[in-house]
Amino acid sequence: MKKLLAALVGTMALATAPVALSAEATKELKMAYDADPVTLDIHEQLSGGILQLSHMSFDPLVRWTKDLGFEGRLAESWERVDDKTMRFKLREGVKFHSGNEFTTKDVKFTYDRLKESQDFKAIFQPFSGINVIDDYTFELVTSEPFPLLLNTATYIFPLDSQFYSGETADGKKKSAIVKHGNSFASDNLSGTGPFVVKSRQQGVRMEFERFSDYWDEESPGNVKKIVLTPIKENNTRVSALLSGGVDFIAPVPPTDLDRIKRDKNSELVTMSGTRIILFHMNQERVEAFKNPKVRQAVAYAINQEGIAAKIMKGFATPAAQMSPTGYQGHNESLKPRYDVKKAQQLMKEAGYEDGFTITMMAPNNRYVNDDKIAQAAAAMLARINIKVDLKTLPKAQYWPEYDNRSGDMMLIGWHADTEDSANFFEFLTFCPEAGSGAGQYNAGNYCNPEIDALVAKANVETDIEKRTAMLQEVEKRLYDDAAFVPLHWQDLAWASKKNVKIEPILNVMNFPFLGDLVIE
Repeated sequence: MKKLLAALVGTMALATAPVALSAEATKELKMAYDADPVTLDIHEQLSGGILQLSHMSFDPLVRWTKDLGFEGRLAESWERVDDKTMRFKLREGVKFHSGNEFTTKDVKFTYDRLKESQDFKAIFQPFSGINVIDDYTFELVTSEPFPLLLNTATYIFPLDSQFYSGETADGKKKSAIVKHGNSFASDNLSGTGPFVVKSRQQGVRMEFERFSDYWDEESPGNVKKIVLTPIKENNTRVSALLSGGVDFIAPVPPTDLDRIKRDKNSELVTMSGTRIILFHMNQERVEAFKNPKVRQAVAYAINQEGIAAKIMKGFATPAAQMSPTGYQGHNESLKPRYDVKKAQQLMKEAGYEDGFTITMMAPNNRYVNDDKIAQAAAAMLARINIKVDLKTLPKAQYWPEYDNRSGDMMLIGWHADTEDSANFFEFLTFCPEAGSGAGQYNAGNYCNPEIDALVAKANVETDIEKRTAMLQEVEKRLYDDAAFVPLHWQDLAWASKKNVKIEPILNVMNFPFLGDLVIE
C-alpha cells in the first residue's frame, strides 16, 4: 500500500460545493477496492465501478431494494398512465453539488444523453421519448408495452444540465461523451448524491466528502469522508484490512475467506452472485470459430466445475448459460458439458484435429481470480490442440482492448443491468449494431437474427409465463450453438472492521449504498 500511496499524481479539478457537515456525519471510511472508477462520466462506461460511483455521487430516480423491489429516490412517486407510459413525480428542493436546483429539465438532459451513450443506448432502446409536464412531473414513453420500465429507471441518475452544458475554454462541448478519452465530464462531476468528489488521483487515491445539502435527511448514514484506495493485489488488500490500514474492502478473494473469519476484529459478508463470467470467441478474427462444432469443442474442453472448485475455492457456481437461478430465462435443463474426448471428436469432425493458434486476453484486476481463470482455460484448450497466446492486463488498460476486440478469445463478466435475462443477450450475443448499441459487448461478433428476434418479442410480452418460455428458449439455442463459453456465476464477498456496519447496505447488484452506511 505504501508503494501505491507514494505514486501520487496531480489532482484534477472537480466541481465541488462548500461542505458544512451536519452533526451526525462525523465518521471517516477508508475503503480499498481492486480498482477505482476509470472516469467520472457515468455515461462513458457501463461497469460495476461506474455504478458504484453513480450511487455515491448521484441518485437514481428509483433504486433496487434487497428483495429486488423498488424504492423512490429522486422520483417521489410514479403511476402507469397506459401500457406505454409511466408518469413520475420528482422530489422538490433537491440540489446538485454545484448548488443548482434539480428539476425535470435535468431528467430530460440525462435521458437524451443516455440515448447517445454507446454503453447505455441499448438499455434505453425500448423508450420512444420523454414528456416534460412541469418542473417536477414527467412521463417516460416506450414504443411498445415494456415490462421492465422501472428496472431501466434505476439507471437514470440525473445529471446537472446547467453544469454540463456549454463549452470548455478550448471550445469543447461539456456534454460530450468521450470513450477512454479526456472530456469535461470525465474530469468534473456535479450530482445530487450523498458524496462530493473532493480529489482524484487516477489509480492511486480518491476522496469523497459528504454533501452538506444532501436531500435525504432520513438516511442513517453518518460517514463524513471516504478515502478510496485501489489495491489490485488480493493479499495486499486483505492485509490492509487485517492490519487496520483500511476499514472496508471488496472483493474478498476466495482464498482469504477463512483468514478474515478468524480475525476477531473483522466482519465477513457473503452473498450468492448473479454476475456471469464467460469467454467470447471472435468469429471475425478466427475463421475456425465460425464453425459451430469448433465452438462446441471449446465449450466441451473447458472444465467449469474444476475452475469453480480449484481456482474459485467453491466460491462460484458453475454455469452452462447466462441466466442465474431466479431469472426468467434460467433453463434448468442446461448443464456444464466438460468432456475432452467429445471436444477432440468435434475438432476432428470440423477438420481441425491438428488445432490452431489463437490469442486470448483477460483482465487481471476486474473479476475474482480473472487472470488465473484465463491461465487455466488456456491450459485446457491445449488438450484439443488449440495453442493460446495469453495476455492479461489491468482493468484500465483492458477495456480499450476489449472495445477494439483485440483478442481472439476475451474474458468478460456481466451483471444484468435490469436484473433480467434479456439484458445479457442484448449486450453480449446480439448481432453488433453501433447505431442501436445492440451487441455492444459482443466481442465474439456472434450473430443469430432469429435469436435476437425472439428476445425482442419477449421484451414486449407482459405475460410472465410466455416471456419466461421465450427467454428459456433463447438460452437453449445459444447453448446448442455454443455462442460463448460460460464459466460461472461469481459469488460476492465484502469485509470490514466490526464497527463498520456494511450488511444493511449490501446488495446482489454489488454497489453498496454507502450514503446509508453507519460506523459505530
